[in-house]
Amino acid sequence: MKDDVRKYIYGAITAFLLVVLSWVSIVYVSSCGMTLTCNRASFNVERTPIPTLIPATLPVSDVSWEAEAPAPRANPDSCHAPAADIISSWVAVNSPETEPFYFVDADGQNCEATFADVQSLFSEPKIWSSSALACVSCHSGDLTVAPAQLDLSSYAGIMAGSRREGNKPKGTDIFGDGDWNASLLYEALAVSKPNVPGHEQAVIADAVVVMGKPFAGPLPTATP
Repeated sequence: MKDDVRKYIYGAITAFLLVVLSWVSIVYVSSCGMTLTCNRASFNVERTPIPTLIPATLPVSDVSWEAEAPAPRANPDSCHAPAADIISSWVAVNSPETEPFYFVDADGQNCEATFADVQSLFSEPKIWSSSALACVSCHSGDLTVAPAQLDLSSYAGIMAGSRREGNKPKGTDIFGDGDWNASLLYEALAVSKPNVPGHEQAVIADAVVVMGKPFAGPLPTATP
C-alpha cells in the first residue's frame, strides 16, 4: 500500500516537472529560437548609416600667424595728435600768429601747423568731446557776457588774456609764460570745476584730432 502511494506521489511530481519544463521550453524557443545566445531578448540598437565621405579637394589652409599690417591713414597728408598736445607745442614757441610751429603726432611723424589750426580747436564744436560746444560759444568777443572775460574767438583776443575788466586791452596771461602745464588755459581744460558751466568735468580728452600736415625733414630747433 505504501509503495503505491509513493508511486502516485513521485509520478505526480515527475509529471509536474515535465509540464513546467515543457512550458519553459516553449517560451524560450518562441522568444529566442533554436539558439543559446537569445539575441532576440536584447533591445534593438538603431544606428544611422555612415555616409560616404567626399574626398577633400580644397588646398590646405596656411595657419601660420603673421602680424597684421597697420591700417592705412584715411588721409596720408594729415597729422593726428591730441588737441592739448598741439596747443602745448604752439605755446612752447611763443604762440606765433602766422609762422608755422612743429610737433610730433600720434604716429611719430614730424608735423607742422599754424594758428589757424589752433583756432579751430576753440571755434568748432565736438573737438574736446562728442557733446562739447565750441569754446567761442561762451568765450566770445563780448566780454560783458564772456566767462572770465576771456575772448577765444580771435588771435588778438586770446593773446589779450582773461579778466579784462572794463574791456581793458590786456588781462591775465593764460599761457603761463610759455609753460603750458602751468598755464591758466591748461588748468581750465584739465581741472573739473563743478560750479563753472561747461567745465563740470575736465575738458581735455584722449581723443586724437586731425591737425596740420606732415613735415619733411627734422624738426627745426626752437630759438630761445
